[in-house]
Amino acid sequence: MASVEMYTTAICPYCVAAKNLLKQKGLDYAEVRVDLDVARRDEMMSRSGGRRSVPQIFVNGVHIGGFDDLVVADRSGRLAGILAEAR
Repeated sequence: MASVEMYTTAICPYCVAAKNLLKQKGLDYAEVRVDLDVARRDEMMSRSGGRRSVPQIFVNGVHIGGFDDLVVADRSGRLAGILAEAR
């Protein structure tokens, strides 16, 4: 089973779009709200190489990036490859 973590905030249209794409793929995800916990924002930035924007998405521990990066990974087949490694 794939492990998907997504760092988000309450008011983020790209976060909503990413959630919808993951749902369409049949993937569950753990949502981490960085607007509620500064320590989690620091954790996100550390894991993502300093990125401050949300969402920041990790699949099986691999940093995918934001929503646009998720779409590119999906269309290129990279996401499917990362998901296949979890099986």
